[in-house]
Amino acid sequence: MHSASSRQCDRPGRLRRDELDRDESPERRPGDVDAVVISHLHGDHFGGLSFLVLDGQFSSRTRPLRVVGPAGIRDRMLASMEVLYPGSSGVQRRFTLDFDELDGAGTAVEACGMQIQSWEVDHASGAPALAFRVEAAGRLFGYSGDTAWTPALAVAAHGTDLFACEAYTYDKAVRYHLDYATLDAHADELETRQLVLTHMGPAMLARLEATGRECAHDGLSLTA
Repeated sequence: MHSASSRQCDRPGRLRRDELDRDESPERRPGDVDAVVISHLHGDHFGGLSFLVLDGQFSSRTRPLRVVGPAGIRDRMLASMEVLYPGSSGVQRRFTLDFDELDGAGTAVEACGMQIQSWEVDHASGAPALAFRVEAAGRLFGYSGDTAWTPALAVAAHGTDLFACEAYTYDKAVRYHLDYATLDAHADELETRQLVLTHMGPAMLARLEATGRECAHDGLSLTA
């Protein structure tokens, strides 16, 4: 999401070192990211943060970086930095690295011009897993995170301009994940202007046309 005053990471999920290297257009640079919102503490959802911090160190970043996520986000991220690059979590930087925890109970947190609310969902990750809703520049974006179906998704999606929702498989039940058949059965409960499918596995990717829905992909840009 982009607002007039700040830029936030707009890809729910993965941020890789190779993406940082090649994503150097004037419209989107790693150093322009002011805040990152994390749904849960699995490596494919927060692991890239270490590289975003390192990119800031080596590119002489000075603007603060804010990380917003579930309880434990600070300790888990700093621990991952130590695994990848021992000593990196304690170095002096030219920019501040700040953390905010979301409570998973709908309480709003303000970060870089965004109002962020979160609701706990059904996904085991060693810490609460969250769906969240972000308000910025008069627009509402929601994200399911990884989860089995739960009524919390309807709460997070309510009133959003766009809701990005996991569809990991097409119709096979996988514990702690949402399949498209279940999502489709509950779609009327998601009161959003636009539903976008994300976090899709191979079986789901092979049947995208059968859904007739917008599906996320790298580089996708949507205007609400």
